Amino acid sequence: MRFPSLLLFDDLGGVLIESSVFEHLNLLLPKPLENSALKTRWLHSPAVQQFERGESIPEEFAERFIAEWGLRITPRIFLKKFASWPRQFFPGARKTISDLRTNYRVGCLSNSNPLHWQRFDEFEDDFDITLFSHLLGAIKPDPEIFALALSRCEVEPSEVYFFDDCSANVQSAQNLGITAFHVDGFESLQDVLNVQGLMP
Repeated sequence: MRFPSLLLFDDLGGVLIESSVFEHLNLLLPKPLENSALKTRWLHSPAVQQFERGESIPEEFAERFIAEWGLRITPRIFLKKFASWPRQFFPGARKTISDLRTNYRVGCLSNSNPLHWQRFDEFEDDFDITLFSHLLGAIKPDPEIFALALSRCEVEPSEVYFFDDCSANVQSAQNLGITAFHVDGFESLQDVLNVQGLMP
């Protein structure tokens, strides 16, 4: 097995899996936001953080999120929409993961929640290890989740390459000594994998 020993990917959305979270959320807002501003607000949302740490149930999350964001929608309808926002693997993503697993351990480290996690029943079969925030009790970009990931994977920071579409997550990983790359979707990821010589 070649260096690094572990490739760790962000998902459930934006790197290996298509996500329409921000597209559909903007349609619900009283006033649409630029994508970067929307991502930042989502990342710092108390309702989202609690839900993705596993600290609230879906009904509580819906009520808090609706109040926090000023949405005009019932909790029941919001949860139905919210659950559908992650889509499927980008075309070719599953093959890329399979190819990488011939030389590396491959895992995912995802901010997630019960509603999105349960949509991908066979998701864990694609990886050697899967780490989800709502099961770990910690979320990116907090350093705690990266420390937990290193412990669960039994690796040192220098052994890990991490790929994420959020610059704050990348910076947090780098601060711990992890080699981290900011990628903007699957095509961007493929470019980085090729430049780094990671593809078989």
